[in-house]
Amino acid sequence: MSERFEELARRLFRERLETGTSSAALSTGREPVHVVYGGANLFTSETPSKFGVVALRSLENYAPNFVELANAVWLKGADTLPRFESVIRDLEFELADDPEKAKSKNPDAWFAWTVYNRVIEKLQTEPVEDFRIDFEDGYGIRSNEEEDSHATSAATELAAVFNKDAPDLAFCGFRIKSFQRETYPRATRTLELFLNVFLKESSGRLPANFVVTLPKIVSPDEVSVLSELLAGFESAHELETNSIGVEIMIETPEAVMNCADIARAGDGRVASAHFGAFDYTAAFGVTADHQHLQHDACRFARQMMQASLAPLGLRLSDSVTTDMPVPIFRGRDLTTRQQSENRRVVHSAWRKHFNNVTHSLINGFYQSWDLHPAQLVARYAAIYAFFLESADAQGARLKNFVGKATQAMMTGNLFDDAASAQGLLNFFLRAVRCGAMTIDEIKEKTDLSEEELRSASFNKIMEFRAR
Repeated sequence: MSERFEELARRLFRERLETGTSSAALSTGREPVHVVYGGANLFTSETPSKFGVVALRSLENYAPNFVELANAVWLKGADTLPRFESVIRDLEFELADDPEKAKSKNPDAWFAWTVYNRVIEKLQTEPVEDFRIDFEDGYGIRSNEEEDSHATSAATELAAVFNKDAPDLAFCGFRIKSFQRETYPRATRTLELFLNVFLKESSGRLPANFVVTLPKIVSPDEVSVLSELLAGFESAHELETNSIGVEIMIETPEAVMNCADIARAGDGRVASAHFGAFDYTAAFGVTADHQHLQHDACRFARQMMQASLAPLGLRLSDSVTTDMPVPIFRGRDLTTRQQSENRRVVHSAWRKHFNNVTHSLINGFYQSWDLHPAQLVARYAAIYAFFLESADAQGARLKNFVGKATQAMMTGNLFDDAASAQGLLNFFLRAVRCGAMTIDEIKEKTDLSEEELRSASFNKIMEFRAR
């Protein structure tokens, strides 16, 4: 290249390209794998831990061993597992005594057993990662006096969560009503009241990862107004700028078609976007029987969100599974038929939620909603299964590719290039971030150092190794 042409190329890059936008790299910070929406009238400081208790009770009642859960959600290899309790019990002892040896003899059993036990551990230690106290659809329309009361009590209870030495939530926030004409006054009243009470009860401190969720957005102006209101509140209370995040809900046709403008209207305050499948499909007249996450309209909306918002570095959340894993019959003295029907209903709901979560993960949405504690069983089973099922194969591909540097190559009958390698690296970053795998497990499978993994960039790994 001539010196004159090279200098022109450098100057044009500095002037036109260097400050341009490009697809955002995968964040190296923690991201929640779900968000629980719960009515403001029901929230207490004990809600997160109670979710874990209820979820564990549901697991104990309807999947008391790893084979039961594997069959309930149709885990890969479930059809090869034993059926007799005595055989299952002996297999559990083998797996607990020497997991690696048992894995080599019976990989399907190891897989189901590992998923099951990691679900239990998660429900015991951190059942809820993100909670959204809801003043909208999950709460309904109430009198001003009643909503004022619930805003006060919910803010007080949330502050109590963070006044503990070890808070039960890593992420939290609340959803106000929409900024449409009919509900704007009530939304802003709840917004100010909740924030004022929370700050009073928390001695003026806001938790990290705290957001206000704005639903049913049709115009960027709504997000701009919310951002200005929050900026005014922060200034009045001497809070750090942008310490209160905004979460946008993409659930109207207007929002789907203007995702990026809506996000940018938050002036750097918008951190995440949630898809609302049921409001969105209802806008097209889709009837209730056909409103589900796999509807073509939902696929289009999610792709629009990814194309518009992923380059901005926003965290994207898929929508909700509405089938609840709740037994039909209650009480102690149930007949055999009633117990069987309860199990069938709970397993069916788990399976649907498991499939929806898996589908979201496959399509690049690493978060979605939960509404009921028992849904957490299927939630974490799907997440851990997604990563553990292919960890060995993905690790071998990444290890092989890194060993060959940046040279495009064939791994088995698959073609890999640098983009494939980044995708493989992203897989393991997501796995450790959600707790499906540990750093040590990933290091063993990939031969990457912790520094290389945390760089979150295949190109940086190549730079490390070149040095």
